Amino acid sequence: MRRYGKHTDEDDVRVRPNRKGNRPRTNIRPKHEDASEGLVLTVDRGRITCLIEDRTVTAMKARELGRKGVVVGDRVMVVGDLSGAKDTLARIVRVQPRTSVLRRTADDDDPFERVVVANADQLAIVTALADPEPRPRLIDRCLVAAYDAGLEPLLVLTKSDLAPPDTLLESYGTLGVPYVVTNRDELADGTAADRVRERLAGRMTAFVGHSGVGKTTLVNALVPERKRATGHVNAVTGRGRHTTTSALALPLPHEAGGWVIDTPGVRSFGLHHIDPSRVIHAFPDLEPGTADCPRACSHDEPDCALDQWVAEGHADPARLYSLRRLLATRERREGD
Repeated sequence: MRRYGKHTDEDDVRVRPNRKGNRPRTNIRPKHEDASEGLVLTVDRGRITCLIEDRTVTAMKARELGRKGVVVGDRVMVVGDLSGAKDTLARIVRVQPRTSVLRRTADDDDPFERVVVANADQLAIVTALADPEPRPRLIDRCLVAAYDAGLEPLLVLTKSDLAPPDTLLESYGTLGVPYVVTNRDELADGTAADRVRERLAGRMTAFVGHSGVGKTTLVNALVPERKRATGHVNAVTGRGRHTTTSALALPLPHEAGGWVIDTPGVRSFGLHHIDPSRVIHAFPDLEPGTADCPRACSHDEPDCALDQWVAEGHADPARLYSLRRLLATRERREGD
């Protein structure tokens, strides 16, 4: 029987074969009871910026975290020099349980998941109505990722001075997704930021969107004291200077509070990791109809019980069509 604490002796030490002079390792890990809680604001090449009380602290992962990742939005426990002074470095010793995780894969056949942000409760999908043209398939994929992660989606349509929003909004009407439509004049005079900010108050919102849609410009308008660089991206090829290279969490200057997380522009949003059984949770009017579905039903096959459920008048057929359209994005590449 092993003994711990004050009565630990040499029998309680695990020793690896010492071919290269490895020091003996114990199975006792420090509890770090004096650690302070922080919010991860950004991660850049192993350096992690955390907000602890009213100051920002630069930290790195402690060895005991192993391969456990730390991402923007994480609540972490930090020890060491927490002064935030220049050239100081603290250590993150623990990552608190996450309430939500927004993931994506590079492509649909890529099994490696990338965590975009943690602990967000809303996903703002920013889309230009023109220059560049809207990409409904990318919007669908972002919606699926939001539903899978348990985030509430928000459509933010920019550049309505170049094209009307009606057609695009009609295609998402049955999903009941809230939306805000903005134009460049409203961005200039601040009214667009005011209307978007109302949807963000008191929440942690991750912003995603294709490069060039005005996502970072909108974030700059929402948090003017922390402006990020903006640049030109070719509307046809998508090539150019993509201005946001790492995710960054910023506090909203508003009485009700809230956070925005600006993320790098995406060219694709892989859904290899998506489980259809989680997406159905975003359709409470349809979910009861899955009770009689076959095991592992994809909800888009001949024996799916949802067809009978809808035929009996329990739900709107347009809602079932919308669900299946979203689920089908896992089977179709974005350019199809």
